[in-house]
Amino acid sequence: MTHVAQELASQPDCWQVAAGMADGLAHRLPAAGERIAVVGCGTSYFMAQAYAALREGSGQGETDAFAASEFPAGRPYDRVVALSRSGTTTEVLGLLGRIGDTTRRTVVIGDPDTPMAAMADDTIVLEFADEKSVVQTRFATSALTLLRAHLGLHSDAVVEDAQVALAEPLPAGLVECSQFTFLGQGWSVGLANEAALKMREAALAWTEAYPAMEYRHGPISISTRSTATWMLGEAPSGLMDEVHATGARWVAGGLDPLAELVRVQRLALAIANARGLDPDRPRHLTRSVILSTTA
Repeated sequence: MTHVAQELASQPDCWQVAAGMADGLAHRLPAAGERIAVVGCGTSYFMAQAYAALREGSGQGETDAFAASEFPAGRPYDRVVALSRSGTTTEVLGLLGRIGDTTRRTVVIGDPDTPMAAMADDTIVLEFADEKSVVQTRFATSALTLLRAHLGLHSDAVVEDAQVALAEPLPAGLVECSQFTFLGQGWSVGLANEAALKMREAALAWTEAYPAMEYRHGPISISTRSTATWMLGEAPSGLMDEVHATGARWVAGGLDPLAELVRVQRLALAIANARGLDPDRPRHLTRSVILSTTA
């Protein structure tokens, strides 16, 4: 079994640990009313998008999400929360070094012995969820679970859905599809972006991701009998029928959106296996992007 397959399957257990840590770490996490930005790169950026939508949507305070390289210089925040499995990503380190002293720095990392920990006011280490794989699965979802639990938006039902996502067969015919589109609404837009990334990284698949209501505004034109459209979360009224009318496959997200992401991770590995790819050695990728000069 590949490293990524083992790590993928461990997610329900990791989520239980992460959720159980939330109360004890409340003093290190954003307080209600703080104006915050959440930053990351790649998978961590997409988790930042999901958390930002959850936090602001629950009335906890104004919350923005940025790729670390696109953080708006000079915009005031009470706190910046950085997500980074490795704690070594050049763009995140550069951003933390540029933030003024009036802004609190909180980092969520997988390895305590990294430069990012030394740059933070508050450090949260999810060492139990760290990974050998280049392709992220459990660290990212465990970090989001911790943040979700801190907002009071996690329940045992989420873990149960993840167990279902691991146990049930994947929908028939998906491995043979030529293109995949992932859709979300609200916080699941970030998860849709991450679903598409997993398929590219592990399976070299042609994938796209959009807010669900945007799918009608052009992207639906690529839908045909060889494509699949996967909804993470509740679908807008009428969209399923419109996708069916194109001849494309429709995959309804009946589980919690984070558990739906686990199903997508499984699909990515199934396609990689069908194509003779090694998901532990994804093309052109490394575990952390470390540049020769600070971004």
